[in-house]
Amino acid sequence: MFNKKMFTVTEAILDNPGKSISYDDACALSTFTGSDVMDLLMCANKIRNRYRKDEPVVCSIINAKSGLCSQDCAFCSQSAHHKTNVSIYPLLSEDKLVTTAISKFKAGARRFSMVTSGYMLTDGEIDRISSAAGNIIKRTELTVCASLGILTAPMARKLKEGGIAVYHHNLETARSYFDRVCTTHHYEEDIETITSAKSAGLRVCSGGILGLGETWEQRVELAFMLKELNVDGIPINFLNPIPGTRMEARPVMNPMEALKCIALFRLINPEKDILVCGGREITLRDYQSWIFTAGANGMMIGNYLTTQGRNAQMDIDMIKVVFPQ
Repeated sequence: MFNKKMFTVTEAILDNPGKSISYDDACALSTFTGSDVMDLLMCANKIRNRYRKDEPVVCSIINAKSGLCSQDCAFCSQSAHHKTNVSIYPLLSEDKLVTTAISKFKAGARRFSMVTSGYMLTDGEIDRISSAAGNIIKRTELTVCASLGILTAPMARKLKEGGIAVYHHNLETARSYFDRVCTTHHYEEDIETITSAKSAGLRVCSGGILGLGETWEQRVELAFMLKELNVDGIPINFLNPIPGTRMEARPVMNPMEALKCIALFRLINPEKDILVCGGREITLRDYQSWIFTAGANGMMIGNYLTTQGRNAQMDIDMIKVVFPQ
């Protein structure tokens, strides 16, 4: 029988734009098992359809600067604190950034993000990213995004003036768990970067990586922090344990647990874009199309920073089934 609490919560969100589930209710729903999880997914799907039934968000990225990052994020293959086989190279040329963006657009992406390793870029690197963004806009219909680490207010303004529309900066996890994941910078620095990007007129995507050892309460805490910051999009990643990192021995999340995470983030942030990104293939396996039933309205296609995605056309075909034109 359909869970009555779930029905009441869903009806309240559907009837009242801007309303969201409470922290206590979200924690209670996180304990659902069995058929109650299916109820949760169906309710998340109704909410997604109510608020985000427009064309799905299809993103792609390029690893524009790789390796030797000074930060010690426990999951990251690009950290200089880990011994991995990741490629190491400086910021790519503007021509390489532009030609890659064009190929991603032809493959079906509608957003393209230039992502760099490291704490913060130099002014010269910001200039190159901005110039590349302007050329990409001229040659494609892509929304151009960037994920470049910590931003100052002047950097954010320069990116906006250059043509960057969306800035991506993950909080990674809940504040209460952050020191278990990263010790080389403070959580508040990430929040200040999000604030600087928003102040410059950039839209902001911010989410995290789930499966780092955090509790369900901490997953809910992260979702509510993103709600408080009023970010525009929430990318949800799942840990893909990389050999040589501090997280290499952590188990991969169960598919139904991952889908339950997506559904809870939708109930907490009903009107926001929720995108499923890294770790999708290894975590969800044959359940990848279920991300939309669980409340997501977008996904990343193609390869990730240092790991392989699946064939982009497979994902485009899957999206067309869920969102027929």
